[in-house]
Amino acid sequence: MAGRAYGPSARNALRSGPGADPAMAYVIAETCIDVKDGECTAVCPVDCIYEGGRMFYIHPDECVNCAICVSVCPVDAIFYEDDLPEASKPFIAVNAEFFEDDVTGWGAPGGLTEAFRTDQDHPAVEGWATDPTP
Repeated sequence: MAGRAYGPSARNALRSGPGADPAMAYVIAETCIDVKDGECTAVCPVDCIYEGGRMFYIHPDECVNCAICVSVCPVDAIFYEDDLPEASKPFIAVNAEFFEDDVTGWGAPGGLTEAFRTDQDHPAVEGWATDPTP
């Protein structure tokens, strides 16, 4: 993963405490591609879930690990980073790199707004083959 174009956010402080790992966050995996239900964005208390063209992305420094989004995702696409299935591990980088200069260039937007919605996706998502079965 390339170096991040943003520093730690103030929200990252909420992830402190005994045993807390401020580098950990929830990650949206490939089952979100071409589904984009959006309920996760409605329930996120810190608006750290952003809309791309084919899927949503969690900003790793804005996520406070509350897990509310996990409970509402209809396709079970959201995982705690340590719990990602092996095949989905690349989505750790996909979510983080979405905010870097090579994709959106947003850095740390500070919360989902209309200004931070796009038709762009991470290159791995843009090239993701859709399942031909209905």
